[in-house]
Amino acid sequence: MKVPANHAPHPDSSPALGKRWIRQRLRRSVRAMLLSITALLFVAAVLDRIFPLRLPAADTGSTVVLSRDGTPLRAFADSDGVWRYPTTARQVSPLYLQSLFTYEDRWFYRHPGINPYALLRGTFGLLRHGHVVSGGSTLTMQVARIVAPIPHTVGGKLVQIFRALQLEAHLSKAQILQLYLDHAPFGGPIQGVEAASWAYLGKPAARLSHAEAALLTVLPQSPSLLRPDRHPEAARRARDKVLKRLRDQGIWSDAQWHDAEIEPVVARSLRAPLDAALLAERLHQQQPQARRIVTTIDANLQRAVEDRVSDYLSRLPPRTSAAVLAVDNATLEARVYVGTAAFADPLRLGHVDMVRAPRSPGSTLKPFLYGLALEDGLITSQTLLTDAPQDFGGYKPSNFDDSFNGPVSAAEALQRSLNVPAVDVLDHVGPNRFVARLANGGVDLELPAGAQPNLSIILGGASTRLENLVGAYTAFANEGIAGAPRYLADQPKQSRRLLSPGAAWIIRDILSTNPADVAGAPLEGTISRHDAVAWKTGTSYGYRDAWAVGVTDSWTIGVWIGRPDGTPSPGQYGAVTSLPLMFAVIDMLPIDRSRVHAVQPAGVRQVDICWPLGGAAASTPPVLCRQRRKAWTLDGAIPPTFAERDITAWSAGLLSVRVDAKGRRLSATCHGEGEHSMQIARWPALATPWLSADDAAQSALPPLAPGCAQDSLEVASPIRIAGLSQGARLRQAPNSTQPLHVTLQALGATGEVQWLLDGRLQGSSLGNANMQFMLPQSGDHRITALTRDGAFAQLLVHVDSA
Repeated sequence: MKVPANHAPHPDSSPALGKRWIRQRLRRSVRAMLLSITALLFVAAVLDRIFPLRLPAADTGSTVVLSRDGTPLRAFADSDGVWRYPTTARQVSPLYLQSLFTYEDRWFYRHPGINPYALLRGTFGLLRHGHVVSGGSTLTMQVARIVAPIPHTVGGKLVQIFRALQLEAHLSKAQILQLYLDHAPFGGPIQGVEAASWAYLGKPAARLSHAEAALLTVLPQSPSLLRPDRHPEAARRARDKVLKRLRDQGIWSDAQWHDAEIEPVVARSLRAPLDAALLAERLHQQQPQARRIVTTIDANLQRAVEDRVSDYLSRLPPRTSAAVLAVDNATLEARVYVGTAAFADPLRLGHVDMVRAPRSPGSTLKPFLYGLALEDGLITSQTLLTDAPQDFGGYKPSNFDDSFNGPVSAAEALQRSLNVPAVDVLDHVGPNRFVARLANGGVDLELPAGAQPNLSIILGGASTRLENLVGAYTAFANEGIAGAPRYLADQPKQSRRLLSPGAAWIIRDILSTNPADVAGAPLEGTISRHDAVAWKTGTSYGYRDAWAVGVTDSWTIGVWIGRPDGTPSPGQYGAVTSLPLMFAVIDMLPIDRSRVHAVQPAGVRQVDICWPLGGAAASTPPVLCRQRRKAWTLDGAIPPTFAERDITAWSAGLLSVRVDAKGRRLSATCHGEGEHSMQIARWPALATPWLSADDAAQSALPPLAPGCAQDSLEVASPIRIAGLSQGARLRQAPNSTQPLHVTLQALGATGEVQWLLDGRLQGSSLGNANMQFMLPQSGDHRITALTRDGAFAQLLVHVDSA
């Protein structure tokens, strides 16, 4: 019987034919399957080309400025207003990764992007219950929805699956996980686990507890409804669900589950960090493309000082701001940077960074001037200077309180921040040279347009910045080498010599031994540190800027207080406004016991000198040594007291005269019995009103012998105060509400006369013109009239109380 050609043989009809038939069917199936796979791959490749995967660029996102230990100081949102802090799997807590993989995707490292079993389970639960019971999305599928918007529809789910497969084809598992860690939504503008950890919990994701790890695991499922700052109870329930699954699957123990479950859900109000806000803004402007900027700031210190500044300024006048900069002397790294008292406060102009704003430095430059004068051999620490009304070519400085002290040492003049002696020293050093030396050390002074360096610079007649001052003051802890403050961890160290080691050591010693009666000196016990603080204050003209700068072995701290718009703050000045805050900040800084106080340089030694001449006591006859002082000297230089300017009749210093047996002076052509030479140590003429009676008598010229012609040694024409008599007693008129006024004249004067009441300048008159001022207080008062050439007259009067 013939079998039709189109009829296949039955497999059982012949073993050989059966095997052949099976092989043919297998070949056809393999070919079909290969064709199907090829077609699918071709379709996938075409779809991949048509719908390419668009991933976030590696450098997109927000910028975060970090402290030295990685704590975020300030975050800058990206163009979409998103806060995102890049991190890696190694930088987050292992507890978070355990929770994430256990709850979201246990098979993440084994599936190709989709988990068929999970998808079927989720579909079955949806059909049976009418709502989602178990999600079928893998982490890869969640990343697909994160990187590109996909609708929550059946079609959207297919697109999500396709995108997940694309991700697996193009990226490694580590890269996919990285996308999730950085871009997962956590509510509001927060994306990524690191940003969420800081925003809600105030800590890095590396230090999460079990409960916190579970909370951050579940948040991306419904970030709006589970935000712990708005819905803490809903967030707690969702967190506990994660904790239970981790316990049930044996990932975490019963004890860990129990401890985590009783931990409350406490979240901060959602906000980006704003510590060292103006420094962060400054660095972000300098590096706009950087995503992580690591600074030298100590986050804990920064926050503590910002809080202290805010509390301190609450007691000061409205619109007052402040700036604080603390620098580690060894590294020049800034640990605290407060650019404003209240960031973004329009009343205080909180957007203005006062650490780098140019302001008048007041008297804060004086230490560098005295240090330069020491280097030049012009002074020792105890050189006699005269604090009295003086005229420097038409420039007539006065002290902050308009009082004068007469003869003072260089150290006293610096400690008390006296203006006239500082101008006198600058006149000898030279303004141009002083400005050049400061610039070499990193302090660039800004002068008014068209102005040249002049004597007013030392009293604040130029402008500089707080960061420049602080950098310069580090020279007093670093053997005269100043440096620019460093704000970035990788910023190179920039140091330049400002003073010699010896000059820096002497000035620091002077500034760290301020006597208790100096304005602003801390009271005993008010500062707990054991290392000495060298400090200097400054106040600009019109109470516009109040400064204080301090140096310890470890730290240099600068404080500025004032109004950013430059308007005056009457009554606010360095010693009473900035200095207390500076000491408060110093007390907050850690003490490094390994830092050794600078050793006294070889060129520095202490020598006894004599006033008024200024020479070494060992080489000065006792009769000429009116006051003995222990002075720090540099390189053996012991200069004499400054010569007086513009005085022809009186000459300070050693004077040799001829006298007769009765001690009367003999002029050039005059002779007398017992004629011999006599030496007189004369004080500066302008200092004589402040001398004791004994010192004044010892410094005075002997009277001329009878019959001798006048010589040029006599003081300029003597003057006499008219209008009141010596020892006069004054009383306010009955029922008068007006202050007690007096009108006086300086008889015999031909030029300008300065009038002082108890050492305070009251004004000036010309020749015999009237001078009127008031006597505001009861008690004894000293009235002094003083001419430019040193002639003076004094009256003691008493005002009775009403």
